[in-house]
Amino acid sequence: MGDRQRISYLPVPERDEVPEGVSRLWDKAHEAFGFVPNVFKAQALNGDQFLAWWGYFNLLVNKEGHLSNADRELVAVVVSSVNRCTYCEVSHGAALREYTGDAVTADLVASNWRQAGLPEREYAMASYAEKLTLHPAEVTESDLEALRAVGLDDRQLVELVQVVGMFNLTNRVSTALGFVPNPEYHSTGRTTS
Repeated sequence: MGDRQRISYLPVPERDEVPEGVSRLWDKAHEAFGFVPNVFKAQALNGDQFLAWWGYFNLLVNKEGHLSNADRELVAVVVSSVNRCTYCEVSHGAALREYTGDAVTADLVASNWRQAGLPEREYAMASYAEKLTLHPAEVTESDLEALRAVGLDDRQLVELVQVVGMFNLTNRVSTALGFVPNPEYHSTGRTTS
C-alpha cells in the first residue's frame, strides 16, 4: 500500500538541521502526545516560517478563546473535509473525538457534517465554515446574522472566521506537500470493547 514511512513529498529535516525553537517544540509535543506530529516535522524544512505559523495556529486552536475547543475542532474538521485535506481531517477528527467524547459524531462530521445530527448552533457554524471555504466572495453580513441568531457574539464571530481562514491555509499547505497523518491519530478518542 505505498510507502508508509514517507510523511511528505519533500525531504524532512533531521533534528540537527532545524532551529532550536523547532526542536524544543518537537520535545514538547512528544512529551504531551507521545509522538511528534508529522506536520511539525514536515513544515520544519523552513523552520522560521513553521514557527511563525505555529504561533498563530496555537493561539487560535489550542489556547483559551471565545469558542470552545470542541467548537474550533468542529470547524477544523468541517473545513478540512470540504477541502479533502487528509492530514487535518484525521488529526483534527481525533481532537474532536477527544473534546466531545463522541467518536460517531466526529466521524460523521469528517464524512458529511450535514448527516451528523449537529445541534442548531454547531450546524450554523459548520454551514458558515463551508460557505466561507467554498464561496468566500458570496459571504455577506447576513451570514453573520444567522450565527448571531444561534447565540454567537462578535468575539466568537471573529474567532470563527479566523479559525476557518487558518484551516484553509493549513489544508492547502498540508495537501500540496502531501503530509501524512501520524498513525496514532486513528485510534485517539475511540473506546475499545
